[in-house]
Order: sequence, then structure tokens, then C-alpha cells
Amino acid sequence: MCGIVGVVGREAAAPRLLEALRRLEYRGYDSAGIATLVDGEVQRRRAEGKLGNLAQVLAESPLSGTTGIGHTRWATHGAPVERNAHPHATARVAVVHNGIFENYAELRHELEAKGAVFQTETDTETFCLLLDDLLAQGMTPEQAASAALKRVQGAFAVAMMFAGEAKTLIVARQGAPLAVGFGEGEMFVGSDALALAPLTRRIAYLEEGDWAVLSENDARFFDIHDNPVTREVRTTSVSGAATGKGNYRHFMEKELHEHPAVLGDTLRQYLDPRTLEVNLPRLPFDPARVPRITMTACGSAFLAAQVGRYWIEQLARIPVDADVASELRYRDPPLAEGGAAILVSQSGETADTMAAMKLLREKQQSILSVVNVPESSMARESDATVLTVAGPEIGVASTKAFTAQLAVLACLAIGLGRARRELTTLDEGVLTKALLEVPHKAAEVLEQDAQIKALAAEVASARDVLFLGRGALFPIAMEGALKLKEISYIHAEGYAAGEMKHGPIALIDNQVPVIALCPSGPLYEKTLSNLQEASARGGRIMAFTDAAGAPGLARFAERVIVLPEVGVFAQPILYAIPVQLLAYHVAVLKGTDVDQPRNLAKSVTVE
Repeated sequence: MCGIVGVVGREAAAPRLLEALRRLEYRGYDSAGIATLVDGEVQRRRAEGKLGNLAQVLAESPLSGTTGIGHTRWATHGAPVERNAHPHATARVAVVHNGIFENYAELRHELEAKGAVFQTETDTETFCLLLDDLLAQGMTPEQAASAALKRVQGAFAVAMMFAGEAKTLIVARQGAPLAVGFGEGEMFVGSDALALAPLTRRIAYLEEGDWAVLSENDARFFDIHDNPVTREVRTTSVSGAATGKGNYRHFMEKELHEHPAVLGDTLRQYLDPRTLEVNLPRLPFDPARVPRITMTACGSAFLAAQVGRYWIEQLARIPVDADVASELRYRDPPLAEGGAAILVSQSGETADTMAAMKLLREKQQSILSVVNVPESSMARESDATVLTVAGPEIGVASTKAFTAQLAVLACLAIGLGRARRELTTLDEGVLTKALLEVPHKAAEVLEQDAQIKALAAEVASARDVLFLGRGALFPIAMEGALKLKEISYIHAEGYAAGEMKHGPIALIDNQVPVIALCPSGPLYEKTLSNLQEASARGGRIMAFTDAAGAPGLARFAERVIVLPEVGVFAQPILYAIPVQLLAYHVAVLKGTDVDQPRNLAKSVTVE
């Protein structure tokens, strides 16, 4: 993910911003930049590639000024070239931004109609020019920031610097983390405490929808309705800052709340919101000619691959096998000549998946990897990679990395379908639009936290739990069961809802919670019938659905949690979030080690 830093200080800002950006390098990036106020005017330096390139630019053309903002960018829309690097700026304002402005195309069209000239392909420039337009109308920086924030939709964090305002920064967050640091006669902002650790130990975190005005001595916080609010200032140790846990109790909780930003970053890397087209990197096989695809992975990544199997077969009409990597070699399947393989891994170092890659290479399969670490062994040894933009995931149980994998596989399925002419341009637009809604919908799911926590109290005392789903939600049911097993140590199983009566129904009594993924759609009535069978035998039905599906479930379900409506295609991504959040709250109630559950490791590098 991208990284934001900012300072209203008493000494030269550029060196401090550069050092803070170095502490955010772990997030991954492909360009960087810094802007400061020099005699009241916005000046900036940017560079492609690593921070060493930006440092060289600054050495050759230094920036003075004590107030400034900086950014490391992972390209999500627009090539990773200098013109698309942040900060974006006009003579009046400079902006750095993480995440996604979902409605930027609409705003861009509006601004272009008023004569605005765009220099980049980024959504961030749209926000910058929107601010510039509001300032040109005579608004103050605070008025312009408040008005602009009310116009944009999505999951984002943003920092703004204004010409002539030498001791002011304005920052905001919606679905992406942002921390404010308090110094002695100076103030700071960063994507997390890690960036601010060398500068201050006193940190306050913006809450969802907050925006704040930073001056040299203080910060004034406002909520989404512009009401003044107070945010706790806490002291963090250096080691605490290094972990970047923020104001969350566990890394897993923090990473669950990063779903909206991660999904936005990942989707924007492959989707064009203006044209509603998928833009995939070079593939190592011809989609029109590939006879069969083999997908393989381990753990949650394998469940993501299973969802991908549904999508690719449905949209691209390519036969797909999905194998657990630890079994693929021993099954030794016959592989089609000219076939392809898709490997999925967060770390890109998973030993079983690497071993499967060796077999696939021997069988002359073209290898495409979906990974989160571009420098990993898997990425280096594949014919091509499709990167997720999840950032570091510290919690052992995968959360945001899983939904990022789903997002990539969804884009891949659409791209393959279009390349094979199984999808029309209209089909592609409908599916792409559904995906672009997911980050905002994910933020809405997280707003159901209190209801999910109440559901967790009902599940925590259970010995056995069943998760049921149909179609592409079947693997999500298995993901819910896996998460519950991993971190709460409760026995749980995920089943295709139609398979329940072929065995698992024997387990059902009034002590067994049945967690159902049952949104409206073509499989709703079938799933509803399966759940009624379980209810008739005493099963405690607890369902995740949408507004259209809620009435039918309310007749017999013990608990019904209503999630935002989203296109059927995108449902697996959205419904993964509440089952992960449920597992988290159950584990907390049981007092287990959420971030480091027993016997598990983050990256399994031995077979």
C-alpha cells in the first residue's frame, strides 16, 4: 500500500520526510515524492523507482521549507512514472493520497467541463483539482477541504498542503489508516506510527470519517459531519511504533479494518473506472488457446483459488482444476499440452506451492503467480506475476491478503473472459462496476462490527460449528470455518449447502450453530431450503444476507445480519469479511493468542 507522511515543523522538512518515507518502504512502492512550502509557494520533487532516486533528485535540487508532505506510491491507476507520482499539485494546493476515490471519473468529467486540464491518469489529481476549484471560488482551505471530502466516495487517506499557509496541513481518513503525531512546537502525520517513530512518541489516530487541521502547536479534529471531536493522544514506545499496530488491540483486527483500502488499491491496479475495462499485465499464455488451467495453493490461498475456479470457468469457459499444493505432486495428474497454471500465495515462499511449481514446470505448463511480495521466490521463478496490494500482513491468519487474492482472481477471470470473447464489452462493464463498488461496501460491512461481535458471543461456547454456502460462496464457507479453527480452536467445517443432507446433517442439534452465507440471487431459494432442513432438526441458524434475502431467513433464523447488496459476482469478496471478523471476535472472547495461534506460522517454508 502507499505511504503518507507530513510535517509542520521548525526545521527543514525534506530530510525528515525522506527518512519517514524510508520507514514506509515495507509497504511496497514504485515512485515517491515530496512537496514543501518555499516562501509560501508549493514546490515538489518526484522520482520513479526507489527512494534512492528521490534522494538523488533532492541532492541535485534541494527543497527548503519547514512544512511539507511526502508519499510512496504503488501504482494502481496510471503508469508508475514521474508524472503520476505524488504529491499532485497546483499553484494553490498539494495532495498526497492512499486508497481510492471511486467516483473520480464523474468528478473529472465535471471539472473538465469547467475548463480544468489534467496532466495524469490518477484519481488523486481529480481531488487536487477539485480542491483548487473550491479555493478559486474564494473558500478557505478548511472550507475547501470540508466541501471536497463530502464530494468523494471510497476508501482513502489524504493529506493536503496549501499555498500561503506555512503552518497548516489538513488530513482526512475514510477506510484507510492515518496517525497524527504531536511534537514540541511541531506536528506530524503518517500512514502509521512506524513512519513517525523517529519524530515523536505522542500519537493520535483519526477515526473513520475524521478530518483534522494540523498547526505548529496542535491538531483540531472533526468528524464526518464537521463536528469538533476529541481524539486520545497516547504515548507509544519505539518498539510499539515499529510494529505499526496503531490503536487496534491485535494485528488481525487492524488488518481486518484495512480491507477497504487494500481492496481499493488492488482493484485500481487492474480496473479502469472510467472505461470499466480490465487491464491485465502480460500473461504467459494465450487466453484464446489455453486448453486447461491448473490452480494450486495452500490454506486460505487455496480457498481463494477455488473461488477463482468458479469465476474462470463461468466467465471464460476454460476448464480449471484446483488442487491443494501439498497433494498436487502426489496425484501427479496428466496435464494438457500448452496448459497453464495459476499459483496463489501471500508470501510467495510457501514450500508446498513452490514444490508444485517445480512439477508444473517439468510438465511444461506456463506459470502465472498471484503473490503479495514482488521480490519473493515464487514471483521471481514464475513466467509472470499478478500482484496483490495487501501490504505486510502480520497476523498469522490471513485476512486482507485473502480478499486481495480474490480481487485479483476476479479481475483475471473477467480479462480471460473478454480475451476469449465469452464476455461482451457490456458484460465486462457490468462486472467491473460491481467490483469497483466492493471497497466502499467493505467499509459498510465493518460498520456491522457490533452485530458480529454479538453473534460471536453465541458461537464462542460451541464445540462444533457448520458454515454453509452455495456456488462461489462454498469456498467462503470453508474460509469461515478455517478462520474459526485457526484462532479460536473450535471445530468447524465448511460445506456446500446442498451436501448437508448427505452426511453433516447428522451432527445438527440445538448446540450446533449453523453459519449461513445466503445473499439474494439465483441460489438463494435452494440455500434457504437447505437451512430450513437444518432448522427443523434443531440447528441454530445464523445467517449473513442482504436486504432482499433477510425476510425469508427471519422466519426461522436465530440471528440475521444484513450486509450491503452487491452484484452476485462480487459476493465472495464481500462475504469473506464478516466470517473473518466473526472468527476474530470469537477468539478474543475465548482469550486465545489471536495474532500467533498455536502451532501455526505466517509463512510455511518447509513441506
